[in-house]
Amino acid sequence: QVQLVESGGGSVQAGGSLRLSCAASGLTDSSFFMAWFRQASGEEREGVAVRSDGDTWYAEPVKGRFTISKDRDKNIAYLQMNSLKPEDTAMYYCAASRGWVSRPLMRYEYNYWGQGTQVTVSS
Repeated sequence: QVQLVESGGGSVQAGGSLRLSCAASGLTDSSFFMAWFRQASGEEREGVAVRSDGDTWYAEPVKGRFTISKDRDKNIAYLQMNSLKPEDTAMYYCAASRGWVSRPLMRYEYNYWGQGTQVTVSS
């Protein structure tokens, strides 16, 4: 049984930083992608950052501010978020695929989801 557990959300002032963690268990395919999505109140869930074994992808609004990394041995994905803005406020979700995906920032590519962790950025 696959389980993804996020942690590290919270409240921060604009310009601050947070690091999210996603602990994955039960994933048996080493080629899976791990991703972070976010969903603001009243908005669609959108891809933020994705990492495979060899590549990373970022949504335009977070490029240069967010960094996704993965500890392959521990099966933990991280999202380092710097220079946070009020528009980054959202529920952040960790996601994992069963294997290779063709459109890494698209929600439908992912099979497993965490429960989410709230990030609130105040101005």
